[in-house]
Amino acid sequence: MLPMKAQMHGLLVKPNLLFLTRIIFTSSRCFVSMASQRNSYDYTYLLQRCIGTKTIKSIHAQIIIGGFGENPFLGAKLVGKYAQCQEPNMEDARKVFDCLPERDAFLWNMIIQGYANLGPFLEALNIYVDMRRSGVAANRYTFPFVLKACGAMKDGKKGQALHGHAVRCGLDLDLFVGNALVAFYAKCNEIGASRRVFDMISEKDIVSWNSMISGYAVNGCVDSALVLFHEMLQGGTMYAPDNATLVAVLPACAQTAAIQEGLWIHMYVIKSGIELDAALGSGLIAMYANCGRLSSARAVFDQINDKNIVVWNEIIRCYGMHGHADEALRMFSGLIDSGLQPDGVIFLCLLSTCSHAGMVKEGMELFEKMGDYGVEKASKHYASVVDLLGRAGFLHEACEFVKNMPVKSGKELYGALLGACRIHNNIELAEEIAEKLFVLDPDNAGRYIILVKMYEDAGKWERAARLRKALKEKKIRKPLGYSAIELGCVIHQFGVEDESHPFKDLIFDTLERLDNIMEEELELFDGFPLLETNAILTPIVTTANN
Repeated sequence: MLPMKAQMHGLLVKPNLLFLTRIIFTSSRCFVSMASQRNSYDYTYLLQRCIGTKTIKSIHAQIIIGGFGENPFLGAKLVGKYAQCQEPNMEDARKVFDCLPERDAFLWNMIIQGYANLGPFLEALNIYVDMRRSGVAANRYTFPFVLKACGAMKDGKKGQALHGHAVRCGLDLDLFVGNALVAFYAKCNEIGASRRVFDMISEKDIVSWNSMISGYAVNGCVDSALVLFHEMLQGGTMYAPDNATLVAVLPACAQTAAIQEGLWIHMYVIKSGIELDAALGSGLIAMYANCGRLSSARAVFDQINDKNIVVWNEIIRCYGMHGHADEALRMFSGLIDSGLQPDGVIFLCLLSTCSHAGMVKEGMELFEKMGDYGVEKASKHYASVVDLLGRAGFLHEACEFVKNMPVKSGKELYGALLGACRIHNNIELAEEIAEKLFVLDPDNAGRYIILVKMYEDAGKWERAARLRKALKEKKIRKPLGYSAIELGCVIHQFGVEDESHPFKDLIFDTLERLDNIMEEELELFDGFPLLETNAILTPIVTTANN
């Protein structure tokens, strides 16, 4: 027999358990009843306000209980929510898609879009193939998603096949499809095809212009990017440049040091009230840095409210490339104090800065600290350390560093070491390093030229001649240099022995007339005993002829 107190306690527990069970049962019935009373529009309204995965799954459960689990409209909404929520999950999106017996074009597009944004990108193409086999016709929204996946994979052949499908569907001249094709070909480094599609779009929008300008800039056609930007501004288009336009064209301004365009963009940002975000700000900093305007770059940096790692990287690179190593290191300390974690690019900039400033101790300390910030040391970082030691004259230490490092030696590393040998005129070590580079980087004429010049400086003409002969036999040529001048917002380039300019006849005629004028000026000095003056002017005439 239990004590009376225990018996009373037991009597109290049983009613409590019954009461809780009744509440849970009633709540479940209410949940089922509530779910059964809702329609598809109610669930659509609820899904639009969902953010987290847990909330989406709760609504998903109600949809199934309410008997709408096979509704294609709600299914498409669920697929989109699973793919675009705070923690996107394509597995859950795919489960919803696979459970739907009827699939319309909207649903197919949603699942393709999810894979195109999140990957695996090949699955977006597989779904597209399944869509065609199911008999559902692709529309103007289908092709942009699939082309985006092809561009991410840089799969030109599959993208060209999709282009053919779009032509057969009569959608190749559609604005959405055309813009997607411009971006796709640019990502696959087929800038000529990208421009042809761009020219075929009859009514271009701001996305068309932005995609083509960005494509030129990313593929290194910076002059064409600036020319197209001017066409957009002066061609009577109804679209004003937006944030994406300026972010796309600023790298071209930075690479060509086009200060006029860069200043115009900065003024446009100020007058238009465009927010100076991290992407736009970092582009302006890079442009000012390449144009040598450090104070302007710093002013832009100070105006950016939300500084990310890219912004910090640009300002550190800015100070480093202009020899302000101490300021670059101070900015690195500011980056750490801001709470951001430095990445590998930051350390590359700092190591290069220390190398050119001869700050061996500071550079080695930074290299050792990389692990403390969780940054993996790549081959480029090891090459920077070799350059750091080599430039300072520590060639023996650099060689020992190469022998003991855990990564495989590459052409960047040996190239840095060869450059150090050139600086300090160590021919024996240079020959040893060059032999390895001739195997690792056989088509780089610059490697041969460094050794040739070292031989010539040392008076070893036979060895220099043998190397030059090897270059000629292997048909390895150094990239030709060129000069550039900007006239009327157009950049004109002139290479060595280049006669491709459309005004070449006028240019050469002007040079010839200048040559004649200089010769007439020289005749004035005939009969004068000032041979030094004539000797000074003769090279000038020779230079003009060249």
